[in-house]
Amino acid sequence: MLTPRKTLGSLLASLTLAAALAPAPALALGEPGHEGETGADSDANGTISASARNSRIKITQVSGPTGGNTGNISSTDVNWEPPPCWYEPAFTPEQLKEFSETNGQGDVSPHVAWYGEKLWTDHYRDRQDATNWHDDELSTAKGYDNYNLGQDGYFWRGVAPDNTDPESWDCDRVMFWQDAGEIPDVPNAPTPEILAEYAYDKVKVPDTEIELKPEAKSTVNAPTWVWLDKGTFKEVKVRAELPNTGLWAETTAKPIALHLEPGTDDAETFPSSGDCAINDDGSIGTPYKTGDAGKIPPCGIRYLRATNGEPYELSASVTWEITWEGAGGDGGDLPNGTFETTQDMNVQEIQSINR
Repeated sequence: MLTPRKTLGSLLASLTLAAALAPAPALALGEPGHEGETGADSDANGTISASARNSRIKITQVSGPTGGNTGNISSTDVNWEPPPCWYEPAFTPEQLKEFSETNGQGDVSPHVAWYGEKLWTDHYRDRQDATNWHDDELSTAKGYDNYNLGQDGYFWRGVAPDNTDPESWDCDRVMFWQDAGEIPDVPNAPTPEILAEYAYDKVKVPDTEIELKPEAKSTVNAPTWVWLDKGTFKEVKVRAELPNTGLWAETTAKPIALHLEPGTDDAETFPSSGDCAINDDGSIGTPYKTGDAGKIPPCGIRYLRATNGEPYELSASVTWEITWEGAGGDGGDLPNGTFETTQDMNVQEIQSINR
């Protein structure tokens, strides 16, 4: 006997051809995006795809770099993953009526695409029951009367950024009604922590451009000083908001350490761990100054063997401490993140002159 998920998989296979012949159109929900990033596949007019793979969560960068090269951090916890799915308000009654009766092609859950006007109007207009595919079992979703026109609230739908993730099936209830100002009492309802975790993947931090002395070429057995001037690294804060829920969270990444990897075993780092602390003013190490030759730098490298045509790749990665706060006074920690850049290092032998 097939399980509900396997049965649904067969159903979706039969819908593939229909999906190819009638691609889902865009749905205008009237929620313009924030400056920077909208958190969904949308254009400048706030048009959002009818796909349940796209979230309406809005992302705004509150502080951090606004120019130059940036990138996303990688979690230091190899087991950490962003939330696989959650529920969001998708339609008002009026929006659902217009959508259902003009095109009706879209998703009612992350894994169920209803193609054709009749399939939407049967359940949401004409009170016909539908089948809920969720939590490894089937249940009956009672039909609605004329899209609940005249009532104040929203039809909520599961959202799964990656609907190939097995855990995304946990949000597969067909769209359901919730009165305005209320969060549904269902598993995987949105929370400030879910918004904070969603924002984690949206944090962009600057490239690690370290200062070196000597700049162009190091010398075997002579220390190379590494430092960053104060204020180079500042915290990055990203705000995530879910419209029509009152839910928000701000995820903050604070730089706490620089780690050096020389690119060869024939080298030693200062300190020996390769971890240079980031000071409160955003500086790292101490700038080289005249008279420092021969001294051991607080942050640096000493190469023990010269390069031979192929430079070493010096890796500099910054560790970012991640915290969050959100609606209702919630807050906490998320796994630290790292961002790495590399640069070529040429190392020469000490030249001596015999007299």
